[in-house]
Amino acid sequence: MGRRRQIILVAGARPNFMKIAPIHRALMRDRSFFDVRIVHTGQHYDYQLSKVFFDELNLAEPDVCLAIGSDTQGRQVARTIIAFEDYLLARTPDLVLVVGDVNSTIAAALTAAKLNIPVAHVEAGLRSFDRRMPEEINRIVTDSISEILYAPSMDAVENLRAEGVPDNKIHFVGNVMIDTLKGALPRIANTEIINHLGLTSGEYLLLTLHRPENVDSPRTIDLVAELIERITRNHTLVFPLHPRTAGHLSSLLSRDRWSRISANANLRLIDPVGYLDCLSLQKNARIVLTDSGGIQEETTALGVPCLTLRENTERPVTVELGTNQVVGLKPELIDELINRNDLLNTQHALPPRWDGRAADRIVEHLAGYFDFPNSDSAGRDLPKKKLMTAPTS
Repeated sequence: MGRRRQIILVAGARPNFMKIAPIHRALMRDRSFFDVRIVHTGQHYDYQLSKVFFDELNLAEPDVCLAIGSDTQGRQVARTIIAFEDYLLARTPDLVLVVGDVNSTIAAALTAAKLNIPVAHVEAGLRSFDRRMPEEINRIVTDSISEILYAPSMDAVENLRAEGVPDNKIHFVGNVMIDTLKGALPRIANTEIINHLGLTSGEYLLLTLHRPENVDSPRTIDLVAELIERITRNHTLVFPLHPRTAGHLSSLLSRDRWSRISANANLRLIDPVGYLDCLSLQKNARIVLTDSGGIQEETTALGVPCLTLRENTERPVTVELGTNQVVGLKPELIDELINRNDLLNTQHALPPRWDGRAADRIVEHLAGYFDFPNSDSAGRDLPKKKLMTAPTS
């Protein structure tokens, strides 16, 4: 059979943990083939933004935490490269697998590629076509240096093809976020957050905001404040505050205005929540308002109307087949939309291969990539050299 292949899974920010969890579980079922290590870069270092996800997802403790912490874009990437290079040089793994589009993703991919270690990118091919977004640069560069590109949707496949990526590098596996969501759904009923906040299912709105373009300037923070004021005139609004958002709301708004907004009885300002509580809040909301890519996907899977507070999305499939509508940060328009009874058609369909088996497809492909036999220790068939490329039509 040959030696086990060492695979490093890299995570750094909270969306990464939901993506690596099902991949880690699927790889660990094949321990005779794979030696799996998790590297936590520490890009999100607050417990609520990081460690709680390991607990809730039953994810193994990381092999190492690089403790990078918060910093500017360039410094965060540079510090991750330096620390991750030392880690790789001490271990020489067979493959580095990165997920998503955060700074840890591009830093780990660059480091591995420079050391001639193959890189696999999960969530490859997503494009907003807005290079002002740091995440867009991270996606493009990571895809360009990855040997294996695991695409979550057909639009991602077509984006990679349009960029000249050969089909033998592209593998249409589906969405690993949905793997995690499907596994977590039975546990949502046991969460207490809805009762704890005094909410009634279907009678409140949920807001999440964290992207720099929405919360880093006085102009956009003013729009956020106006949005909250408009919504809370007639609706209960739950707003888990990301640390960046909290800091800018308190520093960029006048003290009187922020005090008045935060004292509104219809506003539930809460600390960041764990994964299960976040899913519960989404599932029970009448409408979700967000600038998060992952929440666009989760609301599509849950069948909950979503308003994306951005000018574009790298997940257009959630608009075409799901419950999502891209509206920008326009308080007057959003206020009009949320007061309509026919906001969105929720007779939606799940995109192809959002079926909870994306991680299994990844492991099936890796078994073929490393030329392993056609079955694993559990007796499952693992097709040798199987390509998950999408159909041409």
